[in-house]
Amino acid sequence: MTTRDCVFCDIIGDPVHPAPIYRDDRVIVVKDINPKAPIHLLIIPNMHLGSLAYVGPGQVPIMGHMFVVAEEMARREGATLSGYRLTLNQGQDSGQEIEHLHLHLMAGRKLSAMG
Repeated sequence: MTTRDCVFCDIIGDPVHPAPIYRDDRVIVVKDINPKAPIHLLIIPNMHLGSLAYVGPGQVPIMGHMFVVAEEMARREGATLSGYRLTLNQGQDSGQEIEHLHLHLMAGRKLSAMG
């Protein structure tokens, strides 16, 4: 996959795209189009990284920033105190559907244990 074929890169590359509910110089946040919880957001780095397999020491700052933004989004959604789940899928067997690293934030109801 090239960045030309990546739906997330298309959204990131369009500064007026309506999908992001948050955008800064390192990440965007969008609502998942197939939500698994009442609140289901995706925190996506602006840099195209196909998966964790492409993350090295140079990406430590962006990885940390994704978690800081996730907490901010949980706070904005009113989920910090009740709880939320952060999930990062690695590869097809895990359920990763888009080959662009992203972090799922799910909240809004009691979530079942993961199997």
